[in-house]
Amino acid sequence: MNAIDHYFATVTAQLENLHSTQAAALATAATWLGEALANEHWLYAFGTGHSHLLAEEIFYRAGGLARATPMLDSRLMLHKNAIEATYVEREVGYAKEILERYPVEAGDVLLIASNSGRNAVPTELAMLGRERGLKVIAITNLQHSNAWPARHPSGKKLADAADLVIDNCGVPGDAAIEMPGLPTLVGPTSTITGAFIVNAIIVQGIANALARGFTPEIYISSNSNGDDHNNKLLEKYKSKIRHL
Repeated sequence: MNAIDHYFATVTAQLENLHSTQAAALATAATWLGEALANEHWLYAFGTGHSHLLAEEIFYRAGGLARATPMLDSRLMLHKNAIEATYVEREVGYAKEILERYPVEAGDVLLIASNSGRNAVPTELAMLGRERGLKVIAITNLQHSNAWPARHPSGKKLADAADLVIDNCGVPGDAAIEMPGLPTLVGPTSTITGAFIVNAIIVQGIANALARGFTPEIYISSNSNGDDHNNKLLEKYKSKIRHL
């Protein structure tokens, strides 16, 4: 088996494990999202470091929800200062600054992705979101999270602070492939499994909203015939979504 085949088999096994063991949690998350959409609430998503990719995954894309907003903070992403981001995600109190930038309200759904689940900002954001009446869903790697202490002074990790936990079924450290000649593993998997989790919740959430008699607003690819359709949505929501 070459490295590509090994990686494919590893990712496939994690996805199969996720699909079988997390089915109930995925269904609950999608039920909450369907209810939120049917009541004209919003989907929000947040992550730090590479997990911010899962926040962007919900936003402004073909087949995606119009009423979906990522919580993005450049200090917690990698394009400006990756080293600084590693330490900012540990800052107690910073989550409050981020949340204040978004018009969240009770009934909204908030996805928070953190592979380790141990840093202060994601954990604190989950706490604050629940205080405001949001349904908070954690996407995390429980095997890794359980192996390391929390960095929030409460002693809580993301999995302790959320309403619902979805395990990405990864391995500690995220990288999953052993390679002769290297002292450490390669081949991280959390972006692939995380993207599946996010989109599985969204597609089932849309199906649930439709079953309630509500039709969610969906973007069409702007590289096909989507411009006229999308422009109406952008005009409607550009004053409500800070990143449009």
